[in-house]
Amino acid sequence: MQKWEYATVPLLVHATKQILDNWGEDGWELVSVVPGPNPEQLVAYLKRPKGAGA
Repeated sequence: MQKWEYATVPLLVHATKQILDNWGEDGWELVSVVPGPNPEQLVAYLKRPKGAGA
């Protein structure tokens, strides 16, 4: 059975692509993006197979 690990990441709207690209390079897959605590921020939920860390 596949096991997963998850991360919750704050995203600044002016740097969203750069932040997600960095996490993607480490094997994380974007699951969802939701509004953050203020209009300048979003929150990303990511997952990757457990044990896939660099």
